[in-house]
Amino acid sequence: MGRIVVEVMPKPEILDPQGKAVLGSLPRLGFDQFTAVRQGRRFELSVEGPVTQEHLDAARQAADTLLSNPIIEDVVSITAEEA
Repeated sequence: MGRIVVEVMPKPEILDPQGKAVLGSLPRLGFDQFTAVRQGRRFELSVEGPVTQEHLDAARQAADTLLSNPIIEDVVSITAEEA
């Protein structure tokens, strides 16, 4: 069984309140070396058998039409992984 991982992030010009909240919490937990946090989303799409180029093309279409909002988000990667 193969797996395709799609990662989606807010566009740089879009405010990220969740990332800002995490950034504010990190120093209180002793993690003061970080200067910025952006929170994105990860989707794992499973397929029967090994991942083919056809699967990756379908994942790209799904990412562009359903998994992301192209107005405020970028699809940053689509990768195949062995499950």
